[in-house]
Amino acid sequence: MLVTIWVIVGIVAGVTGVFIGYLSLRQARATVEECQRRLARQTSEGVGDLKAIRDVAVCRYDALEEMTGRLSFSVAMINGLGDGIVLTSINGRSETRTYVRPVVSGRGQQPLSPEEEEAVRAARLGLGPLVTPRTSRTGVR
Repeated sequence: MLVTIWVIVGIVAGVTGVFIGYLSLRQARATVEECQRRLARQTSEGVGDLKAIRDVAVCRYDALEEMTGRLSFSVAMINGLGDGIVLTSINGRSETRTYVRPVVSGRGQQPLSPEEEEAVRAARLGLGPLVTPRTSRTGVR
């Protein structure tokens, strides 16, 4: 009897969780559609150019254990459509390497490093020109 009650409670909790998740998904989709309508209206009114770079974020970090001072960086430059580039510079004692990767619709066309993903995320969310990575290659925040 007690097991049956717990099974019923578990089923009800599971169904409730799925229902809440579904409602949240519907609300998120409605919000995205509203944002797209507003952007389309602004563009048709000549208020803004969606292809102009407007979201920029820099993520500085220690890419190599031998170098400290957060000299390596990733810069995301994204337009209103979510397209743009991520420019990354990895600085070491004897050399510096620079990479550029395309971003289309807010996603890298090639696999992005965690720091590059953080820069793109911060740019898309408007979190400012300088962000701190959640984790770095050395595992230090």
